[in-house]
Amino acid sequence: MSDRSAGLAPSRVTAVLGPTNTGKTHLAVERMLGHASGMIGLPLRLLAREIYERIVRLRGAAAVALITGEEKIVPTRPHYFVCTVEAMPLERSVEFLAIDEIQLVADPERGHVFTQRLLHARGRFETMFLGAGTMEPLIRRLVPDVEIVTRDRLSTLSYAGSKKLTRLPRRSAIVAFSTDRVYAIAELIRRQRGGAAVVMGSLSPRTRNAQVALYQSGEVDFLVATDAIGMGLNMDVDHVAFAGLRKFDGRRTRWLHAHEIGQIAGRAGRHLRDGTFGVTAEAEDLDPDLVEQVVEHRFDPVEAAEWRNARLDFDTLPDLLRSLTVTPQRSGLSLTAEALDETLLRRLIRDEEIARIGRSRGAIMRLWEACQLPDFQKTTLDEHSRLAKDVFTALTSKRGRLADNWMAPRFAFVDRDDGQIDQLSARLSAVRTLSYIANRPDWVHDAQGWRDKTRALEDRLSDVLHERLTARFVDRRTTALMRALNVRDDTFAGVADDGEVTVEGQVVGQLQGVHFQMEKGSSALEDRTLRQAAVRAVTPEINRRLGRLAAETDDAYSVTPDGAVLWRGVLTAQITATPQGADPFSPQVRLLGDLGPTPARERAQRRLEAWLASEAGRALRDLRRLRQAVETGALKGLPRG
Repeated sequence: MSDRSAGLAPSRVTAVLGPTNTGKTHLAVERMLGHASGMIGLPLRLLAREIYERIVRLRGAAAVALITGEEKIVPTRPHYFVCTVEAMPLERSVEFLAIDEIQLVADPERGHVFTQRLLHARGRFETMFLGAGTMEPLIRRLVPDVEIVTRDRLSTLSYAGSKKLTRLPRRSAIVAFSTDRVYAIAELIRRQRGGAAVVMGSLSPRTRNAQVALYQSGEVDFLVATDAIGMGLNMDVDHVAFAGLRKFDGRRTRWLHAHEIGQIAGRAGRHLRDGTFGVTAEAEDLDPDLVEQVVEHRFDPVEAAEWRNARLDFDTLPDLLRSLTVTPQRSGLSLTAEALDETLLRRLIRDEEIARIGRSRGAIMRLWEACQLPDFQKTTLDEHSRLAKDVFTALTSKRGRLADNWMAPRFAFVDRDDGQIDQLSARLSAVRTLSYIANRPDWVHDAQGWRDKTRALEDRLSDVLHERLTARFVDRRTTALMRALNVRDDTFAGVADDGEVTVEGQVVGQLQGVHFQMEKGSSALEDRTLRQAAVRAVTPEINRRLGRLAAETDDAYSVTPDGAVLWRGVLTAQITATPQGADPFSPQVRLLGDLGPTPARERAQRRLEAWLASEAGRALRDLRRLRQAVETGALKGLPRG
């Protein structure tokens, strides 16, 4: 993948730098598709899957390969490769090559991988590095022939200050820095605002996409996420709220750097739509100088890239350890701290069995491969060491592979979809480990069979996890009603023949005559939402019914002995108690319910009272004649008394 291959002109190297929402990744994909072949390295498996699916829609599945540590979809003759940066098959020659989020060269854990790509990975004709503007001085120093292209943000980003969680605007993303905190905030949003989608880097692409679909469709208006959303995941977010400003970076808990805040906050707004950011919950208000840096996208430049010797010496174990500590002999590079693979190596070579086996060059290379097994499950160092030892022992055995009797019980242990969110998440992490192993064809027998099994299990667990997350953090009834309230023209609401009232498929109450009986909600939020949605749904129908009630003929009404007034057999009003001295021939009624405009209700009430008066006149004809005789003086003397 070097641009210095004999007989080839040097690859054109471009660094496209700028803040978020500048269309850098979109540009790289377009440039790649303009070549006959290409490869793009991305920082997250989630993002790689998103870009892969986009290119498949444009070029077809036969033209695109997806390569990550846990997943490989490689057709017979792919033209384009979408990969995580660590999994890029650099032995393949392609015309175009791109690396996204190149500022991760400064990341303490993964930076040395990005640095290696920056220094050595090239397309035959064109190479493109995408990242933050803070990389410009360092890239100029490390890649002398680079062409720098700066891009401005397409929309404005502004600071909105501090807001309570319950006061955040719709289409907000709330960012927290631990799983527990994400879940706690999502639970609060469910109780107070109807529900939230959850996005974390540890989610499988399938679960993450399903959760994002909840948000993108408008079923929920809030997204609770870790800082994974800062790595180019595209969502329609208008406001980003930080629920905290400290994170654990793998070694310690520290304050967020200004450029990290800018990277995450920059997810607010999309294309030409402006966005805002702020703080919420327990996060303190941001310092004005920091706000100015974020709004103006002005951050301190990256001073050095993490580096680790890529030319390792596998002659002996001491030689391997020594080659890992070689210091860079170049300005702008800094020897990276000891990574997990090196820590495992130093730990395992103290094991007598491993030291005995690992004497040949081939065995030492196998040991290093085993040490690079990622710790998806975030286990203890002892447990992860035992797993790496199992892999190494199997690879250096006579069979040279992990046998089915090693894979099968581990697969069976996680092949179940019962339990709650934490249990499902733990199983998915274990499946990722098995998927990583299965995607090493020289590690297991029947690698393709195990890849198919682990992928099917991951899909099934992902679907169940999505269901559990939705059930826990989304009140689907309330969110459906809230969505109905926010979309006036397209709301699906109706009254059935039996009087059942529904809004967006949710039953909200019963309409009898002109009286609406609302269902009881399970929370104060649901009660408020129910009432608003119900009023909007039934008011037009009640208005129509009041008009018909006032215009009906006499045969449409009836009255029961206990004073209930019926309209076409449905209880509609009640005769009020007649006070002493009131005219019994002019009864008054109380119309049931309280919805509908006052003039329409008064007309309906007067119509019922007029009908009752005529009914009273007929039913009490003799009493009326007697009363008239008394009033006119026709009845005198003793009969009058």
